[in-house]
Amino acid sequence: MLPVRVVDAAKTYASEGDEPVRALAGVSFSVAAGEMVALVGPSGCGKSTLLNLIGCIDLPSSGTVEVDGRATSQLNDDALTALRRDRVGTVFQFFNLLPSLSIAENVALPLVLQKRPRREVAQRVAEALAGVGIGAKADAFPAQISGGQAQRAAVARATVHRPAIVLADEPTGNLDSVSGAGVLELLRGLAASGQAILMATHSAEAAAACDRTIRMQDGLIVS
Repeated sequence: MLPVRVVDAAKTYASEGDEPVRALAGVSFSVAAGEMVALVGPSGCGKSTLLNLIGCIDLPSSGTVEVDGRATSQLNDDALTALRRDRVGTVFQFFNLLPSLSIAENVALPLVLQKRPRREVAQRVAEALAGVGIGAKADAFPAQISGGQAQRAAVARATVHRPAIVLADEPTGNLDSVSGAGVLELLRGLAASGQAILMATHSAEAAAACDRTIRMQDGLIVS
């Protein structure tokens, strides 16, 4: 079963007083387990729309988006929420860590939402933080760590619940070159261990770290 399979997916948004806006115009591709794929293209090409469809935040206007073998358009709101919670992990450009929670508490959030037992949460959070090299920062708060460490925490949060797909949206865009290279190495290691990763990026260095690149323009895959 493929973590992600997209078949002829299109997305059109209504626009007040104007013609509808076509964000995606029929896109098809898949991401396999253990594969790290870059999604590149100019701003407005459809990358963010595609990530929202795969992340179960939005639904296609036509075509099919399958996450972990389930077609999102065929699910009700509760099932779609559960699929997003359990089978998708997301790494954001600006980390999106909650400032009032410790790093360990931030990483624990996906497991807390799944209502996992407290002992299991503690064990898996400790393993996730050790895996990204910031186990010593578990009790720190986001304001007390560097940007590179914050992004490592975000990667731990995105993977602690063992999702089918990790979506990385410009994960190195807010980091210096050294920290960015460290995050890319971390993502590469996750892919090598079997994790499926789809990364939207404007960075040539980040794209070069991936197994293959999907280039988009005007809502279409052009190469």
